[in-house]
Amino acid sequence: MNEPTVLDYVKAKLFPWKYSMIAFEAEGDEHERPVSEELLDLEPDQEGAAYKKTVELQKNKTNIYRNIGPFRLAGALIFAIAAQIFLDNPNNRHIGIAVILYALSAVLTLWAIFSDEWKSEFNQSKVGKFSQLDTGNNRLYLLGTGVLFLIISYFAFKGNQFTGFNLTLWGITLTSFVLAFYDKQSIGFRWKKIRQILSDKKLNITITPWIFVLFFVFLITFFFRFYRLDSVLGEMFSDHAEKLLDVSDVLMGDTKLFFPRNTGREFIQFYLTAFVSIIFGTGLSFLSLKIGTALAGFFTLPYIFALGKEIGNKRIALFAVFFAGISYWGNLISRVGLRFPLYPLFAAPTLFYVIRGLRQKRRNDFIYAGIALGLSLHGYSSTRFLPFVIVSIFLLYLLHTWREGNKQQVIFVFIILVLVSIVLFTPLFSYLTEDPSIVLGRSLSRLTSSERAFQEPPALVFFKNLKDALLMPFLDNGNTWVHSIPQRPALDIISAALYFLGSLFVFIRYLKQKNWEDISLLLSVPLLMMPSILSLAFPEENPSLNRTSGAIIPVFILVGIGMDGVFSNLWRNAKQRIGKIILVGFGSGILIVSSLLNYDLVFTQFHDNYMRNAWNTTQIGEVIHGWSVSTGNKDYAYVVPYPHWVDTRLVGINAGYPTKDYALWPDRFEDTLMIKDAKLFILKPDDSEALIKLQNLYPQGILNIFDSGREGKDFYIFEIPAESSFLRQ
Repeated sequence: MNEPTVLDYVKAKLFPWKYSMIAFEAEGDEHERPVSEELLDLEPDQEGAAYKKTVELQKNKTNIYRNIGPFRLAGALIFAIAAQIFLDNPNNRHIGIAVILYALSAVLTLWAIFSDEWKSEFNQSKVGKFSQLDTGNNRLYLLGTGVLFLIISYFAFKGNQFTGFNLTLWGITLTSFVLAFYDKQSIGFRWKKIRQILSDKKLNITITPWIFVLFFVFLITFFFRFYRLDSVLGEMFSDHAEKLLDVSDVLMGDTKLFFPRNTGREFIQFYLTAFVSIIFGTGLSFLSLKIGTALAGFFTLPYIFALGKEIGNKRIALFAVFFAGISYWGNLISRVGLRFPLYPLFAAPTLFYVIRGLRQKRRNDFIYAGIALGLSLHGYSSTRFLPFVIVSIFLLYLLHTWREGNKQQVIFVFIILVLVSIVLFTPLFSYLTEDPSIVLGRSLSRLTSSERAFQEPPALVFFKNLKDALLMPFLDNGNTWVHSIPQRPALDIISAALYFLGSLFVFIRYLKQKNWEDISLLLSVPLLMMPSILSLAFPEENPSLNRTSGAIIPVFILVGIGMDGVFSNLWRNAKQRIGKIILVGFGSGILIVSSLLNYDLVFTQFHDNYMRNAWNTTQIGEVIHGWSVSTGNKDYAYVVPYPHWVDTRLVGINAGYPTKDYALWPDRFEDTLMIKDAKLFILKPDDSEALIKLQNLYPQGILNIFDSGREGKDFYIFEIPAESSFLRQ
């Protein structure tokens, strides 16, 4: 009755991850040899030799497959890289060939997985329950205090200003909620460990090869984030003027909690930039903006490492940080000087603490996640979708662990996260209830038809946007030149290939093991891209590197999984020393090539394209600054506005006078006649009408053209000497 049937054998063949492979034995003597058709035709004296030959051929065939086996993953990677090469150049794409090559890569990957060439080495979730929360009087008093001060804080933040009073209330509220829910056993254990370290008379520090490699990887990522930060990006555009004016308000003591200028912005970047300008002595400048955002991009990486290690292993974490740190995508959003990197900066710790808390049953992690989530809402408007991502992860966890009987505990820690995040969100919520149109206006203008009518049915636009966003790493990252190379993929050819393989590894692993972490990792990519996908009224703004920047976290963890999945398994299958040496060379080559590709993308291709499109306000500012300190007065220099030309506020910032707008329209030229000192006018060469008017007003004026060294970026300098100079002549 226990003998396997043919149906069992078919099931084992079709679904090897669910059923063990079944071997059928021949009836009769256990030593009886199977007889092939060829042996039936042989004479008795030939049968023994022929049988040995048949067995030998079968062994050779097995050895051939065994030798081919380790190369399946290498072949999958090579095919994937080749496929991405055909997609990399926006002007010369061969999508059909790329699809075929990616399909071949997928076939080899699946072959490797189902032949046990690929084995996952991911950390396993902790089995158990969350620690129980004692409901003593102290905790109840703390919770009651927190609720009371939360209500008072809400009203104290009315007026859109941070004050010593409402900040103190905010701090008391947060402290009360944290202490009400904190797991004291955890902090006691850590304090005991710290005291042990401090009590030791000798401090033993061991530098292992792993620590050296980790340090070297972070050093490389630091280089990519900060190298040539002063020149890449080399010019500002109008958004930077708005940001620096807000920073100027902060430095002048105007401590807003929401900055309504230019459709409204959350506060974190402005206080961060003000802090940078003081600490680094960079003042109110473009460099201050870029240092702040580059730091935000860099400090995202440790949490990418922590999450990669939590879900996978330390090798996956290391590869994820390396590829994220050198990436064109990550570096551009960190260098642009706008709020974009604040999305991944807060999304990374939020995701890490939620996933670690659920995996390891750590209650305190949900407090930390709530703090990160609440702060994220003061950073960049794209993070407003992050709460929905967290809810999705909790739902996936509950669906996959329904039988474990810890539903009430999971709901409880979710409530902790929500309450703590609400405390951190209180200042913005207070202002939101005062002026919702300012806080929500820009987001609603993209999601609804409030600013522009839908061009197509919203559902159709949504699915088109979803497709374009999901293909962004491989195909097209949008057409915005200020923070991307238009129409090129968001990933380099190496990272894109590894992302493809990593996604396939995790998807198959999910089918085999049904781990909630795997499906959460895969689904978090489109979920974190939703701020871009939901641009239903302006679909041309999707995809974009900035609004999808939260997806950097899962995308590069999947890249790390792809890299580790290929090379750790190739290493495991490499039996000889020469094979391992070749493998080290191959892996090193992959890392070096990816580094060089991303270096070229950021510091050559993007930089050159950006400078071709950006107006040279730096050069105009330098001309005005030089003239004002040598010949004239900064207040008597002017820039004549012209459609689609320079932002005159940026000229003032670059001239060293950040609050001065140098614009003077032609209808006000006569106002300058009463000024007897030297005057300077900057004009666009196309503005012949304004030039003629100036020459009629000032026939004694001297006209020169400034050679910018950049095509289409030259400008006129029209200088009028002081009237005393004419009298002397």
